[in-house]
Amino acid sequence: MNLQNHFLIAMPSLLDPYFEQSVVYICKHNEKGAMGLIINKSIENFSVSNMLKKLEIRISYNINIRNLEKPVIAGGPVAEEHGFILHTPITGFASSLHLNDEIMVTTSKDILELLGTEQHPVNSLVTLGYSSWEPGQLEKEIMENCWLTVEADTQLIFDTPINERWKAAAKLLGINISTMSIQFGHA
Repeated sequence: MNLQNHFLIAMPSLLDPYFEQSVVYICKHNEKGAMGLIINKSIENFSVSNMLKKLEIRISYNINIRNLEKPVIAGGPVAEEHGFILHTPITGFASSLHLNDEIMVTTSKDILELLGTEQHPVNSLVTLGYSSWEPGQLEKEIMENCWLTVEADTQLIFDTPINERWKAAAKLLGINISTMSIQFGHA
């Protein structure tokens, strides 16, 4: 089972401080393991425009600042100083990975420079850090009932309020995750 372009939805019993009530978008999943970005844990008081200013990237103020006022997301516990940008497709970046027809992930500074201009992607989500799993580790965690999985939904990534993404992702499966017990068993 390949989980690329899927969400991992943390079960209520997953109490790890990084992953509790998290939704992870899986960017890559193969025999070498998995890599994903948490999409629902904002870094407090740190917006995209704050980050661009800190990196001394110029912002054109005659643009729609919707994407610039969004918070930066804590993408995971690995390489927390590195940025990863999920965005709607645009061309011209060697360090972009085309994930599907609606989403790319880019790690180059070039795209950050675009975020403050008229050429910015229609939608973007900026994270610092990423999440990763060794070969077989994610599958084991799924078997241990740590995660639910569902095909990713672009609207949830870009349009659903951050604090509603965990419940909204579970709703894609028809589940009200708030009513699930922390206790679980195996059949």
